[in-house]
Amino acid sequence: MGAEGFSWEGFKEILDDRHLFPEYYLFKFIVPKDKKKKVLDLFKGEEIRVRSSKNGRFVSITARCFMKSSEEVITIYKMAAKIEGIVAL
Repeated sequence: MGAEGFSWEGFKEILDDRHLFPEYYLFKFIVPKDKKKKVLDLFKGEEIRVRSSKNGRFVSITARCFMKSSEEVITIYKMAAKIEGIVAL
């Protein structure tokens, strides 16, 4: 996400090909435990599942959100990309 060479426009095309917005979209992230709140803040009021890793250093966060468009999905990913140590699945 956000890495050099990554195409948000290409990602938008993939989203539009595979999804019929508006619809529910599943976001999945792994993040260091101390960054958990920053990720949760992206999904206030949404259906969220949080699981800790075996060693407790990381958490996986799954959020099921109703998205109106691929642009809305990309906005979430762009905000998430600013969180240090995050991995999108």
